[in-house]
Amino acid sequence: QVQLVESGGGLVQPGGSLRLFCVASGFTFSSYSMSWYRQVPGKERELVASITGAGGVTNYADSVKGRFTISRDNAKNTVYLQMNNLKPEDTSIYYCNVRHRGTRYWGQGTQVTVSS
Repeated sequence: QVQLVESGGGLVQPGGSLRLFCVASGFTFSSYSMSWYRQVPGKERELVASITGAGGVTNYADSVKGRFTISRDNAKNTVYLQMNNLKPEDTSIYYCNVRHRGTRYWGQGTQVTVSS
């Protein structure tokens, strides 16, 4: 079955960096686009970044352009989110996502807190 496991979150000061990891299993990883979303309590989950299966095309929310970079290693079934120049408004739970055969799958999420 499809499984997504995120890690790499934590507490960081404003201006700092974090790298999130999502290890996938249960499907042919290189054939699917992958995405990172984030959600704070009381708000809708929002798309942060996405990347195509071969990694050739990426898209970002306007709020993170120039600061976040999504990438993937298909040999390791892993998608990454490098987050630089973090801001307090980036505080959220970050989720890895794949749409596989019409069903959207989520990981358990990893908490990112940006605070001094």
